[in-house]
Amino acid sequence: MIKGDKNIKDFDLLNDLLLVNFSDGSEAVISLRRLRDRCPCAGCEGETDALGNLYKPKPQPKTESSYELKQVLLVGYYGLKPLWADNHTTGIFPIDLLIELSEK
Repeated sequence: MIKGDKNIKDFDLLNDLLLVNFSDGSEAVISLRRLRDRCPCAGCEGETDALGNLYKPKPQPKTESSYELKQVLLVGYYGLKPLWADNHTTGIFPIDLLIELSEK
């Protein structure tokens, strides 16, 4: 487990914020814009080959639908996978990244 057995307990959407509650009682509050702009998937952040070379794709233009969530899926107890209205669905946000992105 991550950070001393910290798990995702539950989450909710409130206006343009993602609220995440963790099993240790802490929480993260993240704007949807910040969440989407920091998507960790290979299509957004790039990927590294066996020699450590980073291959980063050209940034894709975003529209208003890029920041609208259709659904959020729990991935185990360690991460969240947002499904965006522009059909971007490949990013999984682990607990450490959710905490880093939190506006608290």
